[in-house]
Amino acid sequence: MEGGGEVKNPDASSLHIQAPPPVAPLKSFILVAAIAGGVQFGWALQLSLLTPYVQLLGIPHTYAAYIWLCGPISGLVVQPIVGHYSDNCTSRFGRRRPFIAAGAALVAVAVFLIGYAADLGHASGDTLGKGSKPRAIAVFVVGFWILDCANNTLQGPCRAFLADLSGGNSKKTSTANALYSFFMALGNILGYAAGSYTHMYKIFPFSATKACDIYCANLKSCFFLSISLLLTTTTLALVFVGEPPAAAAAEAADDSETVKCKIPVFTELSGAFKELSRPMWILLMVTFLNWIAWFPFLLFDTDWMGREVYGGTVGEGKLYDQGVHAGSLGLMLNSVVAGIASLCVQFVARKMGGLKRLWCAVNILLAICLGMMVLVTKLAEHSRRYASVNGGALTLQPPAPGVKIGALSIFAVIGIPLAVNYSVPFALASIFSIHSTAGQGLSLGVLNISICVAQVSNYLYSF
Repeated sequence: MEGGGEVKNPDASSLHIQAPPPVAPLKSFILVAAIAGGVQFGWALQLSLLTPYVQLLGIPHTYAAYIWLCGPISGLVVQPIVGHYSDNCTSRFGRRRPFIAAGAALVAVAVFLIGYAADLGHASGDTLGKGSKPRAIAVFVVGFWILDCANNTLQGPCRAFLADLSGGNSKKTSTANALYSFFMALGNILGYAAGSYTHMYKIFPFSATKACDIYCANLKSCFFLSISLLLTTTTLALVFVGEPPAAAAAEAADDSETVKCKIPVFTELSGAFKELSRPMWILLMVTFLNWIAWFPFLLFDTDWMGREVYGGTVGEGKLYDQGVHAGSLGLMLNSVVAGIASLCVQFVARKMGGLKRLWCAVNILLAICLGMMVLVTKLAEHSRRYASVNGGALTLQPPAPGVKIGALSIFAVIGIPLAVNYSVPFALASIFSIHSTAGQGLSLGVLNISICVAQVSNYLYSF
């Protein structure tokens, strides 16, 4: 140490442009990646419980699809903006942590609005019983949009934080994203389990009110658990994982604020697209096509089980509900397999010669699984069984055990490509960004744009 010398060493500070000290302990990766479990817990609840809930509030099924559009729309706008500003944040608390904390706080606000939409609507003048509840719907829609924006505020900086902790090491980047994928699968398991438990409201007896029936109270109680898990994991990560400010941000702080504000985020985003390397463009294209294949499965998996495998019709008889219940079991198996596969990504990638080869292989497996879904559908159609109960009319019976096992097997096996899809593209984007002028946050935001465009395309096609 030189007495009286300058505090800032140019060479040392340049190391901090990319990350904190390069040798981050494993517990730091685990604590930051665990935030994904809290986020995905809430996402699993959205998939399993929110569509029936919006119909309970009186929102027509057709309009419910438009509400779901806020996810990809907010992803297109929010995550790149948050990524850009987190790359250039000069807060003494770090670059990523302020955005992670703000995202968690917004999730808490959003969950309160969604869970108490019926109560707030009734307090504002909505009537009890069936029928449309316009005030509750307004509260719900506001809360839902805040929730999706908050989730995007959280996820981008979390993945960028993991990339910072990796210190530019591709192996550590891959491991960090595999851990993130593992906690996403774990959050799914917990979310589906909580959503399937019909007596959750008994844990929080105050959740049932005049305006909020048992189903509504169950959803509200699940959200209480969701926000508790998210706030716990976020607090642990923010308290115990250090994040020294980057040198680029520190140098920017020395410049005038007017200079920093001359370049708006969308100019940065446009510049990021212009400067994308060929491998990054290929990554965006493959990611877009990949998610074009993924979203129909993610959106209609349980509906496929109820309609095509079980042959049921919504609102008629019990077959459709039985199929949806079986589909929920399939999603649970899917999440378990995805969690196990996430822990094996790094090992398998080394054996196969790299992340790119692994991603190629699992995409082929995904195509095979989607093709097998067509085969199972045809087998289910040709093996429909009818039986007469007490000499009455013939009624359709559940599918043969072999058909059901085949469908559940597809759910389980498709968890392997899902685990890789949640980790490898993001790891590759982080690795590619090391050699570009774009920061980790902005690069991951650009990758998220390709996912959101695919999601919007699927929604528009389904309309």
